[in-house]
Order: sequence, then C-alpha cells, then structure tokens
Amino acid sequence: MSETTMPLSGVRVVDFTQVMLGPCATQMLGDFGADVIKIERPGAGDLSRNFFGVSTEEAMNNAVFASLNRNKRSIEVDTKSKEGRAIVLELVKTADVVVDNFRAGVMERLGLGYESLSEINPRIICASGTGFGPQGPYAHKGGQDVLAQAMTGVMEKTQDPSIPKSIYPTTLCDYSAGMHLVQGILAALLMREKTGKGQKVEVSLYDSMIAMQMQEAAQWSKHRDVLNWAAMPLTGVFDTSDGALVVVGAFKANPLQDICNALEIDDLSPDYPDLASQRAKKPFLQAAFRDALASNTTAHWLERLEAQDLLCAPVRSLGEALADPQTDINQMLCPIEHPTLGSVTLVGSPVHLSDAPLVVRHVPPRLGEHNQEVLAEIGREVLDPAAE
Repeated sequence: MSETTMPLSGVRVVDFTQVMLGPCATQMLGDFGADVIKIERPGAGDLSRNFFGVSTEEAMNNAVFASLNRNKRSIEVDTKSKEGRAIVLELVKTADVVVDNFRAGVMERLGLGYESLSEINPRIICASGTGFGPQGPYAHKGGQDVLAQAMTGVMEKTQDPSIPKSIYPTTLCDYSAGMHLVQGILAALLMREKTGKGQKVEVSLYDSMIAMQMQEAAQWSKHRDVLNWAAMPLTGVFDTSDGALVVVGAFKANPLQDICNALEIDDLSPDYPDLASQRAKKPFLQAAFRDALASNTTAHWLERLEAQDLLCAPVRSLGEALADPQTDINQMLCPIEHPTLGSVTLVGSPVHLSDAPLVVRHVPPRLGEHNQEVLAEIGREVLDPAAE
C-alpha cells in the first residue's frame, strides 16, 4: 500500500529511546506509517546495539537491536553540544511527537522537556516512559524490567509457596509499558485534532505492572485476599511421558469431575465440591493429576482433556512456537534482508489492520545511516555531532 495512506502517514516522531520500553513503542508507530527519526549517541548509539559487548558494525546491528528498530531512520546527534541541540530543535519544529525513556528529569536538563519544546512547537506531543514516574520517592531511581517486577508484587507470587521466587524470563514490564506508551501517543494525537495543541504523555514500568494486576488489586483492596491465578488448585503444569502440558481447571460447572474423567481416575469432586475444599487439598489433588499424566504422552492427554472441553495446551519452546503454522498464518513472522545481518526473521506486528498491513519501509538502520538524508530535510548539509 502507499505510504501516504497508512494510519500515521505524515506523522513525524523524534525518537530518543533505547533498549526496549521506548523502541518497541516507536517501532509500532513506524509500523503504522509514522516517520520515526532515531536520535543516537555518536559512535555508540542505542545501548542495545552493544548487546554483545563488541563494537563492530556487525555486533551493533545484532538481532536484539534489529527486533525493535525496523521502520526507523537513524542519525547521530550529541544532544549536549550546541550543534546537536540545534539539530534537535530544528527537527522538533517539523515533528509531531518526541519520545524518550530516560530517567525522570533528563530531557528537562537537556533543555528538551515539554515546556521548552512546546514554546517552539505548540502542537508537539512529548511522550516519556520512565521506571517509576516523574515524581515521588523513586522518580530518579533507575528503572528496569526486573526491578518493576520486584517492586509491584509480580515477582512475589509463585505457583506454589515451595517454589523459589524468580525473575519472569521475558521483558513483561518493558513491553506492556511500551504498548501503554503507544496508546497514550495515539490518544494525544486524536485529542490534538480537537484542540490543536500537544501535551505530555507519561507512562512507567511501575504503573504498567500495577495496572496489569487490576483484578488482584481489587480483590486485595476489598477482601485482603491474594488472588493468584497460577496457584489455583486445579491448574498446573504437569510432566507427561514425553513432555509437559498445562491444565486450567476453571470456567466450568464441575472442572474437577471433568479432569478426573479425562485422566481416568476416581471422581474426587464429591469429596472436594468447592474451591475452598479444593484449595485445602491442593497438594493431594495435584499429586493425583501428576501421577496420571506421567503415564502417557502429551498428545494422548491433550485429546482426552479436550474431549472434556477443558482448557489445556502443550508446553513448548519458543522455537516450536515460531515454527507452528498458526504463527505464520497470523502473519507474526517478518523476514527481512539486512545489509550486515543478512537474512533475519523479525516478529511481526500483533495488531492487524485489514487496510494497512505491516510493510517494512526501512530495515533496522545502521548507526547514523540517515544522517545526511534527515539533515537535508531540515536545510542542513553537514553533520558534525561533536561540534560545539
């Protein structure tokens, strides 16, 4: 499709973000058609360019960086220099959105906060993703996914008290906060159509994790009861003779009876007819399930569980999930050819618009790849990011 008909065509984003929270947000804006100009530190760039600790061109365009930075253009700018700041301000005059995920107050110290930028462009939207928010006792604390897991109660919950607390093994907080950042930016763009004015958009890892626990928080606030979906008595992950599967014993009139029927064991539901009695006997119930499921294959038990209309699934590796036909049918694989990485498959967009399919207009950029191109657009011919 034509770039001019994409949802965010004509929207320019000046992107100071790095690592994940911000880049996953600005990549989605780019996927929707925005012109995303990635501002990067001269000679180093986004921290994730140096993910492997080797500053070669190949390493600086590694798969981790590539996964978050398609549909962007990169320029090197020293924002602490007079020349660099002048370049940024010229870009802001032409921009609709400025995005950062620095610690609270960094953009203000650079003279690039909302109050300053709105003076030169009243329509500008300044969107920030921080660790804990712009105010409060943790405002200037370094924000990071694992810290947010720990400080919001996410890490404290486990499937069973005997299981040690651990780090959730993917970037749950960064991604959710990044998607909240996209929502805020889109809402601000819509509001600007009504008012003609830009505004500030603020999200944090901390808030996103609190929000993700909205059910648990309401239950705790009202009843002082810990709602832990992973600890429900009829739910668990169980080994089979050739793998593992997960069973969710819920959302049915008598899930315990159905599980027992599927596993070909005595019906335990008359003895444990309600959630309270099932919670009290969880170790016994789970042991009965575990013994039965270990006796046959994953495929065997999935067939029997699904015949009882029980929620169940095999436990698979990421590689297996990526190879599943469903992943391809859902257009979640995005193969590209990169000048230094070669062939690489990225994850596509989880948001599917019938009239605006994902188009890779720009492969993940090399550091400073678009220096002269972008500068020419704002009437500058020479880039000297270190000039004072």
